[in-house]
Amino acid sequence: MEKQGLKRARKNKKRKKIKMTLVNIQGILSILFVIMLMKLDVLPIKYLLPIITIIIFLWLVPFISAVVCRKRISSDSVLSVCMSIVLLTGSIYLLKTSGMLSSISDGNQKVDKMVVVVLEEDPAENIKDAKDYEFGIQLALRGEDVQGTVNEINKSLNKKIKTVECNNLNDQVQNLYDGKVQAIIYNDAYTSILEESFKGFSKKTKIIYSHNVISKLDKMVMTREEIEVSKQPFTVYLSGIDVAGSIETSGRSDVNILAVVNPETHQVLLITTPRDYYVALPEISDGMPDKLTHAGIYGIDASMATLSELYDTPVDFYAKVNFTSMIQIVDALGGIDVDSEYEFVTSSDSGKEIDVVEGINHFNGEDALAFARERNNVPGGDFQRGKDQEAVLTAMIKKAVSPAILRGASDIMDSVSGNVDTNMSTKQIRALIKNQIMKPAKWNIKSMDAKGEPSFEFCFSMPTMELSVCVPDYESVEEIKLAIDQVQNGEILSESEVTE
Repeated sequence: MEKQGLKRARKNKKRKKIKMTLVNIQGILSILFVIMLMKLDVLPIKYLLPIITIIIFLWLVPFISAVVCRKRISSDSVLSVCMSIVLLTGSIYLLKTSGMLSSISDGNQKVDKMVVVVLEEDPAENIKDAKDYEFGIQLALRGEDVQGTVNEINKSLNKKIKTVECNNLNDQVQNLYDGKVQAIIYNDAYTSILEESFKGFSKKTKIIYSHNVISKLDKMVMTREEIEVSKQPFTVYLSGIDVAGSIETSGRSDVNILAVVNPETHQVLLITTPRDYYVALPEISDGMPDKLTHAGIYGIDASMATLSELYDTPVDFYAKVNFTSMIQIVDALGGIDVDSEYEFVTSSDSGKEIDVVEGINHFNGEDALAFARERNNVPGGDFQRGKDQEAVLTAMIKKAVSPAILRGASDIMDSVSGNVDTNMSTKQIRALIKNQIMKPAKWNIKSMDAKGEPSFEFCFSMPTMELSVCVPDYESVEEIKLAIDQVQNGEILSESEVTE
């Protein structure tokens, strides 16, 4: 009997040790989860306290059971194991969310990709092969970046390369074609402009060297933390690009939308400006007009300054999006319902034909991107494309403020990380999320677009030939200015769409 008693005691001690180990693991994971939840700082206190209370209660149940130490592993121990799994999964998810917010926020720099280009048939495959070439350069546009690249090449080759200064970009390319120089150095963002002057330029040339020039954004773009985004009106510049490499790389923006937001009245005004709008670039073009899309070549801050001057309003934040990531985001949301003004047929990059009907269309990511890019099969070309991009953005906002965002939250974070860049701080993004959770409300969304007339004009970024531009209709610009003032003054705009 004494031996059986000792054996039973050893078993009970072993059971108690196992149960206490499980309880301790659950306790550690509970503390970790609560710390990360509080650090993320997106839940209001009225939601945070009940969650913490439930976590404590679900830990106390197996803890008491372990102290009492029943004769067998009880369901309380199973509960402890299940809770540990849930808490570990939740902690990983919170860590991922925090990392995502950090990866897209606090943007304060821009990247200019400088390249060395030779003709396609040239035998040189790298910069060492071209060490004895003559390099065509131009210093009128961002000359400091060109000179910095020349210095980097000199360092890598341990010799000074021969350079020939050209008047402008066109002269550089023409000299390359004519054999007067064997290579040219320029900002890769200009390649799309050169394609307008020299058809097939990209296919006739090849890059043998690249160098990234990293610089700080304009100070006014970097210092907007004083804005309380959950209380004060603010304006965001939404820039949509198709870019390989870093999302911070400067380049032409195909999508140029201002979102004027009043968080108190829940009013959003979306303003689309045609990419070819013929406007001066402040502190860059010295008053000479250029295409709006060319402003992006000089950095996101240049685009913001241009739109700020056009509409006579501060542009506080930017959100630069790799437009192709929209496919993943829309799919993660479970698709979006887009209202189309016209019936037309378009096709995706994969060759899929998409029949768009007048009215509501349910699009997956591939369909939504094709719809937003179409300009040839719709009346008005680029003007209608801008309006269709607004329609897609409106549909995405509607889904984003609905419970649907929770279903695909993990996939959305994966698609956003690395594909979105913004100067809004992590603290401000958290404040917006917390405000929407605390006061879930319907949002009023109105879209407006700047109008103009097509023309051919000389542009600052390509002064030697006339390019296709859109000359502004300043009456439509004034109407937009009035609507901006109304939103900032707390008015609800007529004809706004209301989210569910």
